[in-house]
Amino acid sequence: MDRGSVKYRNPCLTMHQPWASLLVYGIKRIEGRSWPSPVTGRLWIHAASKVPEPETIQAMENFYREIYAVNGINDIKFPEHYPVSRLLGCVEVVGCLKGEELVSWEAAPESVRLESLTDFCWLCENPEKLVIPFEMRGYQGVYNLEKKIYEAAVRGLTAVTGPLPVKFPLPDPLNPLSLKPGSLLFRSSNLSQIEKTKSVHAAIAGARAAATQFSKKDESLNAIKDKGYAEYHLRKGKDQE
Repeated sequence: MDRGSVKYRNPCLTMHQPWASLLVYGIKRIEGRSWPSPVTGRLWIHAASKVPEPETIQAMENFYREIYAVNGINDIKFPEHYPVSRLLGCVEVVGCLKGEELVSWEAAPESVRLESLTDFCWLCENPEKLVIPFEMRGYQGVYNLEKKIYEAAVRGLTAVTGPLPVKFPLPDPLNPLSLKPGSLLFRSSNLSQIEKTKSVHAAIAGARAAATQFSKKDESLNAIKDKGYAEYHLRKGKDQE
């Protein structure tokens, strides 16, 4: 499917916990994916149904403690709970960069650059959480939120201030869509590296391991869906012969 051809009304993304709550609480500022963001603007965040393992929560909270410490921030208030099968709130996606661009972008705080662990990095600002998360079913990829759920949810939002809120500067101040993959590559001739301590290296390894358990499953599901889609069109073509 060509994501660029899809029109989103109230786009929503289902994420596993603890990543979903960390994003809505403004602790996580980068949503990493293997594909570029198909949207800019408000993106609703829904928590998937799988209850996170305590070890996964510990690994991700430790990851954020370590990378925020690089910016001198040592007091992070993590969510008390990580609810599942719930609409949690929303963020504003202001752009998307390749991981290799973000990690070298000196205009971003070091802790943000250390979040660039994937092929594509969705840049998120202005988190808002629902005072009472809504129970609902989620779907694969980005999808439109049902109108009745949106109308109820938009009235229950409250702004969130994360440990280090970020405003990502636009390469072209006159173009709000200028933060896109490839837009910073011309700046990367002199790559800026971040010095990592052993504890930061260990935290990054732990975060990668925690995310891998889900990424492999999601890739398998997408492969099954793509195979089914291809088989359907193959049968359709034969029927029309």
